[in-house]
Amino acid sequence: MRRLLKRIPWWGWFTGFFYFGLQYGMYRLADWISRLTGTINHAFPPKIPFVDDNIPVIAIFAIIYLFSYVFWICGPIAVSLTKKQNFVNYLVGLSAAYLVGFFIFIFMPTCMDRNAEGLMELAAAPGFGNHLLAMIYGADGSGMAFNLFPSYHCLISLYCYLGVRRQPEIHPGFRIYSLVMTILICMSTVFTKQHYFIDIIGGLSISILCYLIVRRVNPGKKYSN
Repeated sequence: MRRLLKRIPWWGWFTGFFYFGLQYGMYRLADWISRLTGTINHAFPPKIPFVDDNIPVIAIFAIIYLFSYVFWICGPIAVSLTKKQNFVNYLVGLSAAYLVGFFIFIFMPTCMDRNAEGLMELAAAPGFGNHLLAMIYGADGSGMAFNLFPSYHCLISLYCYLGVRRQPEIHPGFRIYSLVMTILICMSTVFTKQHYFIDIIGGLSISILCYLIVRRVNPGKKYSN
């Protein structure tokens, strides 16, 4: 483990923590701009009743939901161990995905009335999982949540996996772990009722689209040698 940590370049550590702060800052900035411009007044719930109403709350998934923040920090750090071409493409694609989500938050804001969904009452019930839900909800608007679509949790988590996918410098075990964690985090967004199902589709679609475009443009090709 010590040998692995020594292999991580300084830019890996920097981007790991920088991009973690960047996503949080952009999320909050979009919320502030939407309130300033009034677009938030047109927020709508992207709910598909026959789908979302049949997804149960599984409070223990709050652990996975919270662990995603650690996973996101580790993403750029892991990708920094790959070739510079891949690392540059990863940062460009992730930045583009951030921006797409950012502008959607401003110009097409979405919302969830947690009181109407009965979630605040559930979070107030005894139990470790419910306590975690109460903490998550309290940090994210309490009774009314905004900016659900696309799910940044799904968007960023998938890009963490795409950054190490098929990269020979990354141990196969870590690549499998990244894929499994991405799936679990996506599941956690709906089992904690932090998101509606369509938010998952939006986050994953944006990641895949940005990944494919950046791979085609290949801005990191100057580092291919």
